[in-house]
Amino acid sequence: MTRINELPVMEEMNLVTAVTHTLRQEMQRDPSVRVMGYDIGPIGGVFRATEGLFDEFGPDRVMDTPLSENGLLGVAVGMAMRGERPVIEMQFLGFMYNAWGQFIYNLANLHQKTGGAMKVSLTIRATFGGGIKPLPFHSESTEAYLMHTPGVRVVCPSTPAQAKGLLAAAIRSDDPVVFLEHTKMYRAFREPVPMADYTLPLDKCRVVQEGDDLTLIAWGNMLHYSIAAAAETNASIEIIDMCSLAPLDVAPVLASVKKTGRCVIVHEARRTAGPGAEISALINEYALEWLKAPVKRVTAFDVFFPENQIEDAYLPSPQRIKAGIEAVLNYQF
Repeated sequence: MTRINELPVMEEMNLVTAVTHTLRQEMQRDPSVRVMGYDIGPIGGVFRATEGLFDEFGPDRVMDTPLSENGLLGVAVGMAMRGERPVIEMQFLGFMYNAWGQFIYNLANLHQKTGGAMKVSLTIRATFGGGIKPLPFHSESTEAYLMHTPGVRVVCPSTPAQAKGLLAAAIRSDDPVVFLEHTKMYRAFREPVPMADYTLPLDKCRVVQEGDDLTLIAWGNMLHYSIAAAAETNASIEIIDMCSLAPLDVAPVLASVKKTGRCVIVHEARRTAGPGAEISALINEYALEWLKAPVKRVTAFDVFFPENQIEDAYLPSPQRIKAGIEAVLNYQF
């Protein structure tokens, strides 16, 4: 199997540039791919993720839509039903709740309701997460809502190269996919991204580094905070990027926890019934006898995302993550 870093001809990209590059490649490859969303045409979207696509492909394939999330998703579902592959830009995950009926009753359910006769090959690109201090409803991390909906895949890249492979796979998938793009990471760093066509599995997590003392699980921007926190400890820490949130890739997590005996889960989502609760439950159900300490969660708090003046106190920080790691390492039954 060819690895990403073994592919020839690399170009330095940040995450948003990798998204634009992948959309262009997929639109060139498959004429059934259309891009839809608010302001994504001539101005290239609020984050410029579709910059240049309108000029290249025209208004029939890069479609500015009215400000109606319900209408946007409903039209996209109809397009997918007739065999197209729409990619919609849900400007922020916090705006998506207005389309919840379309999401649950049509997008996620049509394949089952038609006995498998109808596919909904549709990708929702949604920015999420805090760190840029915008207005309300622009920083939500409510991936648990998405994960709780049967029939939908949910993925979250943490690097530009990973973003390309996962987005290409999402667009080509016959299943509906929510592709989460962390706002803080859009221009946070650059890395070499292969120019060649490639995809990554939509149902596999990624072991970022191996270790023996503790398993640290995170995704999105919290993965990078977790890497920074782990580097500040003296322990051997295995770090897992849970880039596939639905379905959860459980087997590597269980194998890691059975090896290390300790686990910390980090996410920006609220603590109660957040994704970490499900991962922790699975560990307790299938790897309890290997645990040397209870599974610990380092998360945001059970309140709505706050005003930007106190955003930094709300989000997990590398310091909070390090404290969680040390608490589990020092735990004694």
